Amino acid sequence: MNKFSKVIEAAVRDEYSDVHITGGHPMVFRKNGQVQFDKVGRWNHGEVDALVKNILSPRQLQMLKHRLSVDLAMSIHQVRIRLNVFSTTRGLSLAIRLLPGTVPSVEKLNLHPSLQQIAEVKAGLVLVCGATGSGKSTTIAALIDEINRVRAAHIVTLEDPIEYRFTSKKSFIEQRELGTHMPTFEQGLLDVLREAPDVIVVGELREPQVMRLTLNAAESGHLVIASIHASNAEDALYRLCNSFPIEAQEEIRYQVASTLHWVLIQQLAYMEKVGFRVPVLSIARGTQSVKGIIRENKIPQIESIIQMGKSEGMFTMDRYLKEYLLTRPSFVPPSENFRPSPELAQDLVYHSPLVDGDGLSQRTADPHHGADAGTAALQRQAQPGAAFHPGNGNGAEKFYRGQPDNGNSLAKTDQPYAEGGRDFGQAADGVESSGPQLIIDEKATVDELIAQISNFGRQKT
Repeated sequence: MNKFSKVIEAAVRDEYSDVHITGGHPMVFRKNGQVQFDKVGRWNHGEVDALVKNILSPRQLQMLKHRLSVDLAMSIHQVRIRLNVFSTTRGLSLAIRLLPGTVPSVEKLNLHPSLQQIAEVKAGLVLVCGATGSGKSTTIAALIDEINRVRAAHIVTLEDPIEYRFTSKKSFIEQRELGTHMPTFEQGLLDVLREAPDVIVVGELREPQVMRLTLNAAESGHLVIASIHASNAEDALYRLCNSFPIEAQEEIRYQVASTLHWVLIQQLAYMEKVGFRVPVLSIARGTQSVKGIIRENKIPQIESIIQMGKSEGMFTMDRYLKEYLLTRPSFVPPSENFRPSPELAQDLVYHSPLVDGDGLSQRTADPHHGADAGTAALQRQAQPGAAFHPGNGNGAEKFYRGQPDNGNSLAKTDQPYAEGGRDFGQAADGVESSGPQLIIDEKATVDELIAQISNFGRQKT
């Protein structure tokens, strides 16, 4: 884990956006979109396997065995990273994207200031589109933070995985992760309509039923922000409308037309004059002309509408480059947005035993070594005065009541979550626990379960 931490530190220092690690091969870095090989840094297959075992939770390890890949996000030395672990001809590989610890604003991302108007939309659909790695997730995070800054609303996000953790400001924000807090996006969307939201964020539109539920949510008076893989506005609308059977497509087009507010297409392009990549956008607005061509199934005409829609705040990518980027007086470098910084979100990450049976655990992200408890793993045994290390599931787990430490080691402030110094926890498979065992009665009511958990570990009088 120490070797991995040093890799992340070096990547941040040298302003790399991505790191690729695979066994028996030089490490690969990406800077300004260009791939670079590190012929000195090399991992053997055993080191890669040990790293993966260390950072994945038991549930994620099972997922890796089942589908041969897994997504997660975690924090290393206060640097937020997103990982995809997958199987290749060289064994396991890790694709790592570096994320900022705090959410960049629309201004700091060098985006057009008109995007701040999205925070004022009360109901409708906003699509953020682009290829993988084009910065869609960061743009959506900036939009969420803008809403959080300017108005009181209930925001519920459905993500895979949770990349940016938010702190409620004017808005109340709740985040749900696929596989951890909901089994599918479809179930998450069915749930969210009963949770009194004002703003719903859907990580990605892939399946027709998820698209249908997203449109229903936008039509029922919610602001819905969603991402979809598409290279232009025409492709995005075709994907949205033509994912359904022919007999349903007319109804879907009418739903899209009635709810659509913005379609943002994003690419990252290297600007020689500043020496780094900046977002280049195509912006379509839900004007009457755009809505009309969607209803009449004349979607190929949307690019012409965007070209003629300058007065209505629309941009083709060419015009965006010439009229905005080339005239902008200054740019914020990515190194400022992505430099290591303490995460603002210090809320405890809690897994209820009533949901997954993993035992009592209240954990925060370790600012020095650990994975984010919401997405990485049960933390391994930690001794007072020592730093947290992510667990590998090979020993009995101890759980701690984490308190924000303002950058100091968690071990200095954490106290065991038990009376009389006794640890609560559930032994891993095949390991005999030295402490008392909490045995759950499957026939007990919810109230009886709560009482049983509350009284566990107390001395009988």
